[in-house]
Amino acid sequence: MKALRKSRPERGAELVEMPMPAVGPNDVLLRVKAAAICGTDIHIYGWNEWAAQRVKLPMTFGHEICGEVMEVGSQVSHLKPGDLVAAETHIPCGVCYQCHTGNQHACESMKILGVHVEGCFSEYTSIPSICAWKLPDGTDVELGAIMEPMGVGVHGLLVDPLEVGSVGIVGCGPIGIMTAQVAAYQGAYPLFLFDINPERLEMAQRIVPQAVTINPAKEDALARVKEWNGGRGVDLAVELSGSVPGTRLAIDMIRMGGQIHLVGLLGDPVQINSCNDIVYKEATIKGTTGRMMWKTWWQMDRLLASKQFDPKQVITHRFALADYVDAFELALSGKGGKILLFP
Repeated sequence: MKALRKSRPERGAELVEMPMPAVGPNDVLLRVKAAAICGTDIHIYGWNEWAAQRVKLPMTFGHEICGEVMEVGSQVSHLKPGDLVAAETHIPCGVCYQCHTGNQHACESMKILGVHVEGCFSEYTSIPSICAWKLPDGTDVELGAIMEPMGVGVHGLLVDPLEVGSVGIVGCGPIGIMTAQVAAYQGAYPLFLFDINPERLEMAQRIVPQAVTINPAKEDALARVKEWNGGRGVDLAVELSGSVPGTRLAIDMIRMGGQIHLVGLLGDPVQINSCNDIVYKEATIKGTTGRMMWKTWWQMDRLLASKQFDPKQVITHRFALADYVDAFELALSGKGGKILLFP
């Protein structure tokens, strides 16, 4: 089969021929129907410090996938050839304290598809059956490929029951926009979206027209929030930019007694005044990682069944796997939304 491999510790990757993956007793073999490029994949392709610390070469990378089951292991009974699945990319050990207490998405020995084990930028891939989410018959493979990142936003937004109120979402990448779609459907008002990239902010406004879009680099973001929200900050801020200024904005944006959900991954520390930012505000700050297995997936199932919004609107470009260089150069440029690869 053809696979996109990271073979050397430098920018780039190689499309190579390699043997079909083995299928263990608890695995499923998937024919990859569609795969999406994630920020993690951009780190690996560009080979930054994050990738160098985590990825052991050589490695087939990629983890956002929709695939058709071709073969199941001898111990797998809940899936069969022909089923369409999306992949949960957190691979839990199943035996640690976290796994035994309903937190296997934050397993103590967590492995990540396409980072610690072979990924899905290939014609076929083998994944643990515990990580295969069966999709309803007739599901669009493009939707299946972006359910994993959608789940990041759903978990970040709904980790606590969402009270109908004001919500600010910092970062209008594909995950931020999908999170905003869910927030709008859940009745958030006013709903504020923040980004310093004009193209992404325009895309967010087009896809979620009921939201107030704000560019903090061009206007006083906090003043706009208070103008729209009766002089107060928001009830909930969800930070998805993974930037120091974005995190600082989320902290400053909430009202007294408000909540902050941190989802984006920062490379640098953020200064917090514990008295003014947390104690005097009675603020709640919570971090979320990935998707809860399998609560978040059930939440997405219900949300998508409503047909009240279309997450596929964040997809802006589609490439054959053979054209991966063009796809990754576009991704590295920061332009566009979600980019799909088709083996």
